[in-house]
Amino acid sequence: MKPRLVLSVLGLCLVLLFAALGRWQLDREASKRLQLAEAAAALAAPAEPLAAASRLAAAAPAKVAGEGFFIPTPRLLLDNQRRGSQVGVRLYCGFQPEGGQALLVDMGWLPLAPNRAMPGALCPVGDFTLAGLLVPPPAAGLPMGPGLVELPDTLGWLATRLELDAVSTAWRLDAPLAARVLRLDPALPIGHERDLELLANTLPPEKHRGYAIQWFGMAIAMLIIILVLNFRRRP
Repeated sequence: MKPRLVLSVLGLCLVLLFAALGRWQLDREASKRLQLAEAAAALAAPAEPLAAASRLAAAAPAKVAGEGFFIPTPRLLLDNQRRGSQVGVRLYCGFQPEGGQALLVDMGWLPLAPNRAMPGALCPVGDFTLAGLLVPPPAAGLPMGPGLVELPDTLGWLATRLELDAVSTAWRLDAPLAARVLRLDPALPIGHERDLELLANTLPPEKHRGYAIQWFGMAIAMLIIILVLNFRRRP
C-alpha cells in the first residue's frame, strides 16, 4: 500500500475522531443548559411534598419541602469539592421523610486541612423540616479506584464519587436510597456553607462550546492537510 494512501486513511480517521469529540462536547453543553433551565423552573414553582417526590425516579430537579428525621448512619464525605479557590469536602447525611423514601441530604461544604485531616462536623440528630432542591447526584466523571472508603476511628465514609447503591450497602439500609439527593435551602439554620448552584465542581456550558470549537478546528485542519497531501503536484 502506498505511503500517501496510508497517511490519508489515518488522517481521515483522525478527522472523524475530532468531529465526534466536538459533537460530544456540544451534546454536553446542551445537556447542562437543559439542567440549568429545569432548575430555574423548579425554583420558581411552588414546593412539592418531599415524601412524594422522594419516591419518584425522575431526573429533573424539583423544589421540595417536608418533615422527617435524620437516620442514625455514619456520615458521608464527598472528596475533591472546590468552593472558590479552596479545596474541601461535602457532608452528606441520611434523611427519612415521613411516608417517603430515605435519601441523601447535602449538608454543605467544609474546608479540608492541608494535611487532609477530615473535618469533625457530624450529621444532625432528630426530627427536622427540610426544604431545598431535589436533584440527581453529582456527576461521577471517570471512575478510577474504589468510590467509597471507610474512614478509621468511626469517622464515617469518604467517597470520591457518589454511588447511591454503594452507600446503601455500606450503611446497611433495608431499602435503597432515593434516586435524587436534597440540596438544602441555604436559608435553613442547619448545615454548612452551601448554595443551590447546580453545576458546582464541573464545567459550565460555555466551556464545552469552547472545547467543541477546538475539536472541530482540529478536524478542519487535518482535512486540509489531507487535501494538500493528495492534490499537490508531485515533483
